[in-house]
Amino acid sequence: MVRQIFDQDERRRIAREILSDLPDWFGNPQAVDDYVERSAQMIFFAAFEQDNPAGFLCLNQTGRDTVEISVMGVLRKYHRRGFGRALFECARDFARAGRWSFMQVKTVRAGEYKDYDETNAFYVSMGFKEFEVLPDFWDRKNPCQIYVMSLRQT
Repeated sequence: MVRQIFDQDERRRIAREILSDLPDWFGNPQAVDDYVERSAQMIFFAAFEQDNPAGFLCLNQTGRDTVEISVMGVLRKYHRRGFGRALFECARDFARAGRWSFMQVKTVRAGEYKDYDETNAFYVSMGFKEFEVLPDFWDRKNPCQIYVMSLRQT
C-alpha cells in the first residue's frame, strides 16, 4: 500500500530508515542527512508492508511544468517485489493530476556502477527516456544521467 505522508517528522523517520539500509546508493552520512532534511519538505509518498515502511519517493517541482523524483529508496529486503513500481505509479498519477507536463529523475550514468545500472534499468522500464548526461554535475566519478518522461497521455 502506498500513501502520501504529510507529517514532517514521519517523513524524516521513514527517509532515514530506508536510506540507512542502502549504503551502496546512500553511503555518505552527510548526504543521507541532507536527503532526510530535504525529503521532509517535499511531496512524500511511502509504501508499506503491513504497517512497516518498505520504501519512499519524494517529488520536487523543478520548473513551471516539471516535477522531479528527487529521492527514492526501497529497503533491500523488498527489492523486486513491486514496491518501487507502486511508488512510481502513485507519484506519476499524482503528478499527472496536477499541473505538470514532465517528470525527470537524475541518477548516475549507466555503465559506471552495477547498482546504478539496476536503477537506470528500473527508470527505463517505467517509461523514462534518456535526456542528457552532465559529467560534472556531481563529480567526474559520478556523471549525472537525466531521464525524462511526458506526463500527458496521448
